[in-house]
Amino acid sequence: MKKIISITTLLIISLCLSIPSAYADDGPGNPPIEPGGGIPIGGGAPIGSGSLILLGMAAIYGGRKLYVINKEELED
Repeated sequence: MKKIISITTLLIISLCLSIPSAYADDGPGNPPIEPGGGIPIGGGAPIGSGSLILLGMAAIYGGRKLYVINKEELED
């Protein structure tokens, strides 16, 4: 029971501290964009971290497949 109360208290405190930041003012904003350009195709989205995540997940998937194949060969 004591653990549930402490987790609930921690959750309530963290929510109360995060709510004011949701209503924080962002400032005046960006200047207007000049007509005819300025924004690259695709919106300038970063792709470096996404490709690293994809490669990492592919390596994990391949490693798991190799592990299962080797495990099956050892059991036979």
